[in-house]
Amino acid sequence: MSDAKYPTGGEFLLQETDPADCFTPEDFDENQRMFATTVDDFTAKHVLPVVEELEYEGDTTLGKGLLKEAGTMGLLMADIPEAYGGMGSNKATIMLISEKIAHAGSFAVTHGAQSGIGTLPIVYFGTDEQKQKYLPGIATGEIMTCYALTEPGSGSDALAAATTAMLTDDGKHYVMNGTKQYITNASYSEIVILFAKIDGDKFTGFIVDLSSDGVTIGAEEKKMGIKGSSTCAIILEDVKVPVENVLGEIGKGHHIAFNILNVGRFKLGASTTGGSKMALSAAVPYTKDRKQFEQPLCSFGLIRRKIADVAAAIFMSESMLYRTAGLLDVAIDTLDKKDAGYDRKSIQQVEEFSIECSMIKVFASEVLALSADECLQMLGGYGYCQEYPLERIYRDERINRIFEGTNEINRMLVPGMILKKAMKGELPFLQAAQAVADELTGLPSFEEPGEPEFLENEAKLVANMKKIVLATLGMAAQKFGMELKDQQEVLADIADITMAAYACESALLRTKKKVAKDGEEAAALMANMFTLYVHDAMEDVSTWARNVMAGTVEGDELRTMLAGLRRLTKHDPVNRTKLHDAIADKVIEAEGYTAE
Repeated sequence: MSDAKYPTGGEFLLQETDPADCFTPEDFDENQRMFATTVDDFTAKHVLPVVEELEYEGDTTLGKGLLKEAGTMGLLMADIPEAYGGMGSNKATIMLISEKIAHAGSFAVTHGAQSGIGTLPIVYFGTDEQKQKYLPGIATGEIMTCYALTEPGSGSDALAAATTAMLTDDGKHYVMNGTKQYITNASYSEIVILFAKIDGDKFTGFIVDLSSDGVTIGAEEKKMGIKGSSTCAIILEDVKVPVENVLGEIGKGHHIAFNILNVGRFKLGASTTGGSKMALSAAVPYTKDRKQFEQPLCSFGLIRRKIADVAAAIFMSESMLYRTAGLLDVAIDTLDKKDAGYDRKSIQQVEEFSIECSMIKVFASEVLALSADECLQMLGGYGYCQEYPLERIYRDERINRIFEGTNEINRMLVPGMILKKAMKGELPFLQAAQAVADELTGLPSFEEPGEPEFLENEAKLVANMKKIVLATLGMAAQKFGMELKDQQEVLADIADITMAAYACESALLRTKKKVAKDGEEAAALMANMFTLYVHDAMEDVSTWARNVMAGTVEGDELRTMLAGLRRLTKHDPVNRTKLHDAIADKVIEAEGYTAE
């Protein structure tokens, strides 16, 4: 690694970021935009012609052929290093592909299992021999792959897996027994990344050939949504796996599983952001064409409010997603690509941003839930019918709050990982938390504010949100100590405050960067979406923070802290109707999401 300073996860809470250093979608270069067009072309030419069979008849056998077509168009190789037949793309490009492939409906899940969780364990943890053997074929679609972690008795508690692997007397094979459940692409994959316990306790990753004797693929699951994706169980009965197919180190399978889940969460944030945009694009043209009381639906205030609220939420999701992609690319760029351990060190850099990956997964999947619900509502009864895509989008979105660690689990992880980094000395969190606590219990400032600059009041709200994270988490850590992990409601509220702070700051930085480049008028839509969202978010933050404080302290201490909180959350209301109209006008004109 070079001596260059690289960013790390969670530090946004403790320092200011220069807008010029924040990567945004406006920074995509020509190659990235061309790649986005390629994904759109693939969807139009290969997925949409079979959408009826794929999405409504649930023909999961189509997935294999579509993956091969995607392979010929280079859509399976972005994550694979050039040395093994891939493109070695940066994270911003990979996230853009993941966002765009969401328009392919349930095939996006099929694609993600192949190009993401089914590939990355080998990229980051495989030996050179394993990479040479598998990655070139995975990149082209000649080798289909999947990922098997979940079991009937272990979902969120992945380390409770019961699948076993016992070394044979000759030391050449492991004999595996167990069942893996909910495995995407299992019905047509050649290999699976699978986790089992050696000698009953050493949780370890393996590359398993699914044509091996003793492997049985279960029947397709009948699912509420993503019907075109294959989801089956994998049953192993005395399956012999060569010792050279151990992935990574024996007993260190959790490093593989959790790091790959990190990347999976990040990618899921991208695909759900793309899904939110798809929902809005499916609804807005209808509101222009459909008339009620001799007026188009999009002229009515409550429809305009829905359009604007959804667009603003997508703007936040998109901003935090690509800000994080940029941070990861900066961090990874400090590594020496010629280093034999480059791939392993790359995933260690991703691990540094596990806080942001969890936040993006939760935030973006819940924005998609909002988008699907509100956009379906705009269509009324038609939205409930299969003739219109929102019926499917509404069903499909639900799984995203379960995939890659439930949103509940990820909420628990966010504050826990912040404190873990603080305990390791990687974040000066506790000192900052104490400073905010002193501010909350001190005397208020009576300084008269002057005329605010552009977005100055909203920027103060963002700064105060970050202070509230420090105050609430610091207070809870001091109160509960090691028992904080059991205070799930407190942790969830702190996680929501942290997500709001990160999302709002990301959108603020993006807007300021646009202003610096093109002026306030050009950034008006961004400013309106940010302003609308940040004021609403501060109301939520106030509620969450009061809940944390009431669940942590009491009596005079509680009253003092609440008085300080009121100073931080105080803000004048904005004219939401005016903002809704300004945002809706732009989105209606574009017939879908836009930030321009």
